[in-house]
Amino acid sequence: MKIGTLTFFCGKMGAGKSTEAKKIARDTNAVLLSEDEWLASIYPDKITSLKDYLKYSGLLKPQIKQLVESILATGTHVVMDFPANTQSQRAWFRTIISEINAPHQLVFIDAPDDRCLKQIQRRCIEQPERAATDTAEMFAQVTQYFSAPTADEGFNVTTINK
Repeated sequence: MKIGTLTFFCGKMGAGKSTEAKKIARDTNAVLLSEDEWLASIYPDKITSLKDYLKYSGLLKPQIKQLVESILATGTHVVMDFPANTQSQRAWFRTIISEINAPHQLVFIDAPDDRCLKQIQRRCIEQPERAATDTAEMFAQVTQYFSAPTADEGFNVTTINK
């Protein structure tokens, strides 16, 4: 049986990962899973800090992993709008890929900080419910942990320069 392809994203906060995820999911007729949507739905009003995000994201990941593996096993493509912005986050994606031997694509959106910050400001206007967490301060806090994918990690990487 053919296994679906897993597509996931690396890029700083505000780089355009969600926008690109929606486009790729639409263009490839894939199932789109958004971490932000899952977290907002299951844990409404619980995430106000990076610590909260790490806690609730960690609670969500085991169930999401099982769901993604099940969908991929049917031959359906999955686009995950979940961050792969650190080596440990990418290691989690590696477990999904390796356990079912799924083809994959890691899309790295390489955008400068000033562009990301402008997009965050625009997003807060368009999505006021995110204004409390989508701030320049949160960008700075999260960005200190960001690491671009490297060749030795062994992912199939497509880079988009913004």
